[in-house]
Amino acid sequence: MKRLNIILITICMLFPLCTRVYAGNAPARDTSTRKERNFIRQGNKHYNDKHFADAEILYRKALEENELSEAGQYNLALSLIRQAGNADPNNGNNPMAEAQALLNDLARTANNDLIAERSFYNLGNMAFNQQQYDQAINMYKGALRKNPDNDKARENLRLAQLKRQQQQDQQDNKQDKQDQDQQQQQQQQTSLINRILRIKTKIKTSSRSSRRIKNNSSHNSSKVVSVMPMRQRFLKQWRTKKMPRVVKFRKWKRRRGRLQGVIQVLSGSVRQHLADLL
Repeated sequence: MKRLNIILITICMLFPLCTRVYAGNAPARDTSTRKERNFIRQGNKHYNDKHFADAEILYRKALEENELSEAGQYNLALSLIRQAGNADPNNGNNPMAEAQALLNDLARTANNDLIAERSFYNLGNMAFNQQQYDQAINMYKGALRKNPDNDKARENLRLAQLKRQQQQDQQDNKQDKQDQDQQQQQQQQTSLINRILRIKTKIKTSSRSSRRIKNNSSHNSSKVVSVMPMRQRFLKQWRTKKMPRVVKFRKWKRRRGRLQGVIQVLSGSVRQHLADLL
């Protein structure tokens, strides 16, 4: 990462341009004015002396003389970038936002290929430093379309592609970890629910068993309380003719024994009576 920062710092094309720049081999039509050129030269002097705020003022004066000056717009953007440092260009109050807008316009509409190339290149560096690697790749490709011999843009393009791949891998790993954590959490919740259901089932089963035992105990206790003596129960069953067979057999046996005794007594008395008569 340290090597990467050093590369970005050393290859940034943050050098101001003079008013007379050429597109390819053909000279562009010079539409600048003398005052504009003087303001730009003075602004470049302050820029090289690292007086970026003074340079900004002079570049703005040059644009007041010629608002279509591509060199003035580009140099103004560079002075704003120097003053903004590493601030976020998405912040509206930051000079970087204005610089980015100027470079975007120049990259799309500049008649000078050198200004367009450098605008694309610096936009790529800005996007790279903000970790917007897709945008950085597009900007570096734009710079290479303007100048295929720009080795610095090609090197930064490879670095941006590598960083984008690393970023995508990190996002994929993060998503996989989130999915794994979510799945584990769902499994824990399912296990907890099943455990609660098992506990509820056990509670219901135990309550039913206890209720059945209670009913049986109450039924048995009522039987014990309502038990009558054997004689009373026998008489009750006899009256209702619901005596058990064993009881009936025993009673019949006793009656038969009594009858046999009576018969024997009668037969003995009859024999005696007959003997007296004889």
